[in-house]
Amino acid sequence: MPVQPLPVYLINIDRATDRLAEIQRQSDQFGIRIERVEGVDGALLPPAQWIDVDHDRFRRRHGRVILPGEYGCYRSHLMALRQFLADGGDSAVIIEDDVALDGDFLDRAMAAKEAAPNAEVIKFVNHRWGGFRPAARSRTGDVIGRCLFGPQGSTACYLVTRSGAEKIVKSLAIMSLPWDVAVERGWDMRTSIFTTRANIVGFSPLQKTTMIGWRRDYRAAKSAAWRRLPAHLFRTLDFFRRIAYVLTTP
Repeated sequence: MPVQPLPVYLINIDRATDRLAEIQRQSDQFGIRIERVEGVDGALLPPAQWIDVDHDRFRRRHGRVILPGEYGCYRSHLMALRQFLADGGDSAVIIEDDVALDGDFLDRAMAAKEAAPNAEVIKFVNHRWGGFRPAARSRTGDVIGRCLFGPQGSTACYLVTRSGAEKIVKSLAIMSLPWDVAVERGWDMRTSIFTTRANIVGFSPLQKTTMIGWRRDYRAAKSAAWRRLPAHLFRTLDFFRRIAYVLTTP
């Protein structure tokens, strides 16, 4: 069997058996070896048992309380990154269990890494690409760059180097933002973060059965309007910090 160019770590909680079965089917079909990381199921863990969370700072920065699914997602990604670091590899891909892989996935991931050798994180899945500025094109045709506006949303699939994982694990040890927001803030972590212009993997139909929260859950978690003023200020500052980062960081 040929050597796989990148290890792939799959985040999956125990009760998401249908998602695990679907990913395993894809793994078998396309010959992609996947290492499962048993995720933290926030829905089954009382908030009193949560660890390494700054609830007050989260509320100030994000204007609402933390959803159980967000906590689980955050802890699970940290676990995956720590597992990658413990295994001793140079680079890896982290995926969530609702993605839809294909036979070109790993080749495109490696090509993106080759095209952006200084990148410590390359996001392969996003929901938004506002103000995208291209920096390189891979041999498989994917354009790699950064976005002036964000957050872009989603951490369903991304490549991370050893140095990137070390910085993220250290900087984001205490939760004060949702994972997908926090991990984009390369200016704060002093980390070189890029994104592909288009998603290199899709989503399976099982994505519709969200494990994080529905819109009504997010609405119910919001603070009163006047209590969200610090969050608006934080986002405004981050808006300008992101622009400076994109325009000045190699």
